[in-house]
Amino acid sequence: MTAAEETPEALWSKYNPEDLATPQAFERDPALVWQWYNWRKRLIAEKQPNAAHYASAELAKKLPELLATTQNVDGFHALAGLTGILEMHGNIYRTRCLACAAIAENREDVSPETPCSACGKARLRPDIVWFGEALPKNVLQAIYDRLRSCDVVLVVGTSGTVYPAAGFAVEVRRREGHVIEINVDDAHKPYANDIYLRGRAGDILPRIVELI
Repeated sequence: MTAAEETPEALWSKYNPEDLATPQAFERDPALVWQWYNWRKRLIAEKQPNAAHYASAELAKKLPELLATTQNVDGFHALAGLTGILEMHGNIYRTRCLACAAIAENREDVSPETPCSACGKARLRPDIVWFGEALPKNVLQAIYDRLRSCDVVLVVGTSGTVYPAAGFAVEVRRREGHVIEINVDDAHKPYANDIYLRGRAGDILPRIVELI
């Protein structure tokens, strides 16, 4: 059995994400990488947005100037009704054509033979920021533009270890802006935050929405 013919379960147990989510891995074996992403898409499709996702959408309706960003690639925020969110690391349900750069949503299984809906060439990759790749410049520019002027940044459920996102709150605090962090770990305080709310985002965010 070749690597490309292995079951997704076998791939998951055999490989670390760092072994598959790289440009080098895709160039070496695109069928293997697509098989792994197809499996992940099916797993995500079995789940639904949680209370925190829906609360984020309601919060955005009450605060029209809110700029929402996420490092997640599952698309749950949009599914919950949050519009205009900046997906820093891409979206697992989108493809990007290596021939014409067209980006399209595709919730079906994709293979190296799947043609681009725009140019017809079979050169699709996941629209995901892989290890070793830079974040989209337009997304980062929009975020930093807002960080330079916003009064408050709300940090929800992050490890605070992945940059540049881990530095966003620091940028706001340098201007004497306010930082609110929601996290389940009360020992996790990487920022000089003004307000720390310990608990699950699904419990706390709906309460914040009710108070606004």
